[in-house]
Amino acid sequence: MNSPSRLPRFVIPTLVALLALGGWEWYVRSGRVSEVLVPAPTHIVQWFAESLLSGELLAATWVTMRRLILGFAIGAALGVPLGALCARVRWVRDTLGVLALGLQTLPSVCWVPLALLWFGIREEAVLFVVVMGTIWAVVIAVQESVLNVPPLYLRAAQTMGSNGWHLWSRVIFPAALPGVLSGMKQGWAFAWRSLMAAEIFVVIVTGFGLGSLLNAGRELLRMDQVMGVMAVVMLVGLLADLIFFSPLERWLRRSRGLER
Repeated sequence: MNSPSRLPRFVIPTLVALLALGGWEWYVRSGRVSEVLVPAPTHIVQWFAESLLSGELLAATWVTMRRLILGFAIGAALGVPLGALCARVRWVRDTLGVLALGLQTLPSVCWVPLALLWFGIREEAVLFVVVMGTIWAVVIAVQESVLNVPPLYLRAAQTMGSNGWHLWSRVIFPAALPGVLSGMKQGWAFAWRSLMAAEIFVVIVTGFGLGSLLNAGRELLRMDQVMGVMAVVMLVGLLADLIFFSPLERWLRRSRGLER
């Protein structure tokens, strides 16, 4: 008989998940809680299937992903050079770096009123909130990663004649890459949160995203829809990590001899 340690890695988590879902289903079906407030897992699956067949869920997911990727790309494209500038120039670090630290702690929903006043109920308002949720995490991560590059690397490279762009591209950025990648992951998470806040509060006629779908479920007391959208958001986040961030992290570890 195989010991638990020899079982495939997915077996135990799968069993735990099935037990949890079974307990949840039984608890709701037993009448101990109102199904209006806490839907059974089977009701959530039913909503999921109906939304897929109608195309509503796929359309909302596409709108949300388009906004998320564009906002994250803009935030990262601005955050990387700004973070490098903060690390390179002391007075910029003492001003913009401190400001970035403060703005990172600001909840994303705080940007929504400003976005509505500045851009109106338009796509730009949502993108602005996503960019603001992304950029400061990336700035801080790049700044700290560059500042933490071992001075020995810099002295050795400069002794061999490296300076300017060559020093940055061949020594500083490769050494800072693990921290930069961690900052990108954090920026991606903040972008998700920012986008959900924006879509809940800003209903745009050009695109009904997952946040709007979630808020519609709340207004209609469709808790199966609310929890279904939450599950979709979690699933998309996990897929992004499995498809994009995790392979990059594994490649980085292997390139440095930390993993085979």
